[in-house]
Amino acid sequence: MMQYKMMYLLALPGLAFFILFKFVPMWGLLLAFQQYNPYVGISGSEWVGLKHFIELFTDHNFYIMLRNTFAINLFGLIFMFPLPILLALMLNEVRHEVFKRVNQSIVYLPHFLSWVVVASLTFIILSSDIGIINKIMSEMGYERVAFLSNPNYFWGLITAQNMWKEAGWGTIIFLAAMAGVDPQRYEAAVVDGASRFRQIWHITLPAIRPTIIILLILRLGHMADVGFEQVLLMMNPLVTSVAEVFDTYAYSIGILKGQVSVGVTVGMFKGVVGLVLVLVSNYVVKKMGHEGIY
Repeated sequence: MMQYKMMYLLALPGLAFFILFKFVPMWGLLLAFQQYNPYVGISGSEWVGLKHFIELFTDHNFYIMLRNTFAINLFGLIFMFPLPILLALMLNEVRHEVFKRVNQSIVYLPHFLSWVVVASLTFIILSSDIGIINKIMSEMGYERVAFLSNPNYFWGLITAQNMWKEAGWGTIIFLAAMAGVDPQRYEAAVVDGASRFRQIWHITLPAIRPTIIILLILRLGHMADVGFEQVLLMMNPLVTSVAEVFDTYAYSIGILKGQVSVGVTVGMFKGVVGLVLVLVSNYVVKKMGHEGIY
């Protein structure tokens, strides 16, 4: 064991991070079973058992939040998850290295923009009053469309923002997986007369399948999570019926109204849902003959 002491030392900062910021805060989950009083702390707060969970599940907004949360994530799973794979396949086929690296840098850039900037750009483009698209439509004789205040557009708008901002960054892992494919396999395929599409279908995709499966399982574990900052910035009173999710509810109840225990309850519920989805999806994947995450 001592022969690996330098490796353990190298892993120490990451281990310390997880202990301090992932495991230690789990002590706060006790608040979900208490009526938290900040003046007496966790040890002195009154125990109420499952009261907050019952109130959450019987809240008339619970099923609305559940529908909105899963609908937004389902849109992301259908449209967002395959996009980095497709983009990585396209970048991997580019043979001019300078052109390839320039394009990689361009698609990476949106990831580094804050959601405030993204929301501002969305407002400038789609606003009914000053939006560029509505100005063009008005000049062409069409009626202006309320993209930002029409509930029918909200889920698609959130998905489109995620696709633009994160698709390029998501290609990094897939490009790394493609870089590990043995070039001799492509050379043999060329000798056999396989087209580029056949090479992608029979060599590249099977090679990155384990990576796709693992990322899919991990993505399913976040089905109860929605980008809080993004939704909060894009929400307005006209779209609340389709925009209210567990994250914004926990913020409004736990922070704005000071009901910390209820906010912790929401977070714990999300964690349990994510854990169940990971366990079930991992079990299904292994039953299908693939490697899971454990």
